[in-house]
Amino acid sequence: MSSYAVAVKHHQAVARDTVTLLLEKPAGFAFKAGQSVDLTLIDPPKTDAKGPKRALSIVSAPHENHLQFATRVRDSAFKQTLRDLPIGTRVQVEGPFGSMTLHGNTSRRAIFIAGGIGITPFMSMLRQAAHDDLPHSLSLIYSNRRPEDAPFLTELEELARQRRGSFQLMATMTGAADPAWHGRVGTVNAELIRSVRVPPGQPVFYVAGPPAMVAAMRALLNGMGVEDDDIRSEDFAGY
Repeated sequence: MSSYAVAVKHHQAVARDTVTLLLEKPAGFAFKAGQSVDLTLIDPPKTDAKGPKRALSIVSAPHENHLQFATRVRDSAFKQTLRDLPIGTRVQVEGPFGSMTLHGNTSRRAIFIAGGIGITPFMSMLRQAAHDDLPHSLSLIYSNRRPEDAPFLTELEELARQRRGSFQLMATMTGAADPAWHGRVGTVNAELIRSVRVPPGQPVFYVAGPPAMVAAMRALLNGMGVEDDDIRSEDFAGY
């Protein structure tokens, strides 16, 4: 893998306890939508036992001229430092790597199932699909506790309006009733998955989120008759 030292261009909050980080895109850096990098903090002011390096999915699409990442901010030294990095600070990026990328067979619908920050690889895929006007049929089941916990929800809603014929968004909230939310509520279950518009041909499922959620979704899909070969998944463990 190639390694690059790149500068921070911008960061902002995109949901409760969630920030995005924009970095310079190194010359010659190429990746596929859905891939990840290892990001290393250079001489961070604080660290912990897990060290200054983490794997992060790329949120930006390959056609964009920057690299964007998003993360929940918890109590780890890495995340708190990442959130507070001054503009111009340089970090180390190694990659890309990973096979969480969109399949090539356009006759098979892609059904993305994202829990919380697991939305990150799907944002890259959806942005690139829109840019390239790909012929794939895409559906996203997006689960969060509350609307304010859902990164990129507004962008996804707009994308669903713009690409009504090829992209279907099914957002659901699992937390207490929110009078400002008029969409679906409850956890992701077989009924919700079966409600996805599916043309002829077995869809390919993609699952990303916390490890327990990913394991539960894989078991649910298996119970619905979906073979493991038709499920691609990525765990987002806390750090």
